[in-house]
Amino acid sequence: MGKFENLAKDIVKNIGGKDNIISLTHCITRLRFKLKDESKANDDIIKNMSGVVTVMKSGGQYQVVIGNNVQDVYADVLPLINVENTNDNQDTNENKGNLFNRFIDTISGIFQPILGIMAACGMVKGLNTLFVALGLYSAESGGYMVLNAIGDAMFMFLPLFLGFTSAKKFNLKPMIGLAIGAIMCYPAIQSSSLSNTVEPLYTIFENTMFASPVYIDFFGIPVIAMDYTSTVIPVIFVTYFASKCEKLFNKIVPDLVKFFFVPMLTLIIALPIGFILIGPITTFGSTIISQAILSVRDFSPTLAGAIVGLTWQVLVIFGLHWGFIPVYINNIVTLGYDNVMMPFFACTFATSAVVLAIFFKTKDKSLKEMCLPNFISGIFGVTEPAIYGILLPLKKPFIISCITGGIGGAFYGYFNFRKFIMGGMGVFELPNMIAPDGSMDNLIVAISGIVITMVIAFIATMVFYKDKKVENINEKENTNEKENTSETEDKTLLSNTTIHSPLKGNLLELSKVQDDTFASGILGKGVAVVPTEGKVVAPIDGTVTSLFPTLHALGITSNEGIEILIHVGINTVQLEGEGFKAFVKQGDTIKKGQLLIEFDIDFIKSKGFCLETPVIIANTNNYLDIVAENKENIDFEEKLLTVLK
Repeated sequence: MGKFENLAKDIVKNIGGKDNIISLTHCITRLRFKLKDESKANDDIIKNMSGVVTVMKSGGQYQVVIGNNVQDVYADVLPLINVENTNDNQDTNENKGNLFNRFIDTISGIFQPILGIMAACGMVKGLNTLFVALGLYSAESGGYMVLNAIGDAMFMFLPLFLGFTSAKKFNLKPMIGLAIGAIMCYPAIQSSSLSNTVEPLYTIFENTMFASPVYIDFFGIPVIAMDYTSTVIPVIFVTYFASKCEKLFNKIVPDLVKFFFVPMLTLIIALPIGFILIGPITTFGSTIISQAILSVRDFSPTLAGAIVGLTWQVLVIFGLHWGFIPVYINNIVTLGYDNVMMPFFACTFATSAVVLAIFFKTKDKSLKEMCLPNFISGIFGVTEPAIYGILLPLKKPFIISCITGGIGGAFYGYFNFRKFIMGGMGVFELPNMIAPDGSMDNLIVAISGIVITMVIAFIATMVFYKDKKVENINEKENTNEKENTSETEDKTLLSNTTIHSPLKGNLLELSKVQDDTFASGILGKGVAVVPTEGKVVAPIDGTVTSLFPTLHALGITSNEGIEILIHVGINTVQLEGEGFKAFVKQGDTIKKGQLLIEFDIDFIKSKGFCLETPVIIANTNNYLDIVAENKENIDFEEKLLTVLK
C-alpha cells in the first residue's frame, strides 16, 4: 500500500464497503465508482475527508473528486476491493439508471483508460509537426519518421485500443476485443488498399454522401469497402455485438472445448457481420453525425462557440462532458479536424486566469496558497481542482470563468478555430493546432484566444470579485463610526461569535498537531485540545451535520452557519469505533453543553494513538478571521475560539 492507504480505506468503508462496489475506474481527477446501492455511501463523510475535494453523482457513477493525486489513491484503493470486479463490465442487472446515464457511463468507461496515452502521443505528434514547421529538421529525416511513428501509431491503430477497452466494458474477453480491433485494421481489407489493387465491382449509393465502392464479396454477399484504421464508432459496435455472441456460445458450447471454440465462433460470426453490416452502417452514422453538427454550427459559428465555452465547465462538474468526447474524436477522424467542440479550449485558460486574479487579490493565506498550484494545473489542462477547490465555493469567480469561457468560445467559433491532431492538454495542445500544410494561421487564432480570454477573465475577477476579508471590513466601515483607539475601532468594525470548548484539557496550537493536514490549516483554522476527560460536548447551538461511523469525529453547523469539525485524536479512525460512544446521531439538533460523545482515554492511549483533538472552523474562508484563546488549559464550555465576521 502507498501513502494514501488510510484515505483509501476510509473511502472504501464509507462508500458502503467493497461488497457495494461493482466497478472502479479513474480519470484525471476522479475516482469513478459504480455502486450497487448509492444510498449506502456516506456522502458528507467522504466530502469531509482530507484528500477529497468533493463527491459528484452523475452518469450512473459515484464520483469521488481527488485532484492531482487520483492515480495514487486509485492504486491504494484497488487492493482493498475485489479486483475481478474493477472492470466497468458488470452486466446488466447491475447497470441501472436511465438511458442517458448509461450512455455517459459507457462512453467514459471506454475512453478513460486511453486518455493519458492518447494525450501523450498527441503531444509527440504535435511537437514533431511544430519542429518541422520551425525548420529544425525535415519531414524526410529519420528523426521525424521515428517521432511520427511514436505519435501517430496509436491513432492509426485506435480500433485495437478501443476494441480492448470496449470488450472490458461489454463483458467480453479483452483479448477478443483486441483481436477484433486488429482484424478491422488489417491492411488488405481497407478500401485504400483495395482501390490500389483491384477495380470495384460496382458502387452503391452513388451520387450521395454515402457513395461506396464494392471491391469484394463474402461468399456472394457484397462487402462495402471502408477504411477502419483510426476510426472510433465501428469497432465499439462490433465489439458490443461480439459480446452478445460470446455470451450465447458460452451457453451452448460444451465445457470441454469452450477454451478455443467460443473465441473462434465469436470472431467468425461477429467480424463478417461487422464488415457487411455493422461497420458500414456505423460509418455512415458517423458521417451523418458530423454533417448534422456542422450544419447546426454553420447557422452561427460564433453562437455555437459561445454556447460550448459557456456550458463546458458545468458539464465537467457533472461528468457529462464525456458524452461529447466521441463527437470530438469522430470529427477529427472523419473530417481531419474538429471545430465544433474545440471552443471549450477557452475554458481552461478562463479558469486559470480567474484563479491567478484571486491570488493577487485575496488576503486569505490559505486561499492564496491554493491558487498558484491550481493555476499551473489549469494551464496544463486540469481545471477540476481549481473548479471544486476555489471557484465553486466562492461562487462569483465560477460565474466569471463561465462567462469569459463563453466569450473566448465565441471568438474561436467566429474564426473557425480547429484542432487537427488528437491528444495533448492545455498548452500542450497548441502544436496540434498547426495545420497539416504547416501554416500557422490557426495556431495564431489559438494563442490570440488564450490571451483574450485570460485578459478578460483576469480583469473581470479583479473588478467584480470582492475578497471576503476586504468586503466585510468595508461593509463594517460604512456602518460604524471611527473610535479614538485602535482597540475600540476593532470592536466597532467587527462582529463575532464565540465557540465554546467541547473538551476539557490542555490547549495546543493547531500548527503543532501531529497531522500535517490539520497543522497546515488546509481544512480550516482553529486550535487543538489534548483532553484530560473523555467527553465531547456541544460548543454551540446547532445541528449535527455529520457523524463518522467510527464516532471519532463529527461535524456541527451552528444556527448562524458556522461549520465546526471536532476530530478526537490522530488516526483514531483505525479503531473503527472501539472506545467511543455517541449520544447523538446525524441530523440531531443540539444545545450548547449537550453531551455528544464519550471516549476512553486510557484505551486509546493503550492502542498507541495520539489524543490531540483539532477543533476547527471548516468554512474558515467565509469569515474575516478565527482567533484562538491563548492559555494553557481549558474547561468545558469556556471560550475557545472567536469567529470574526
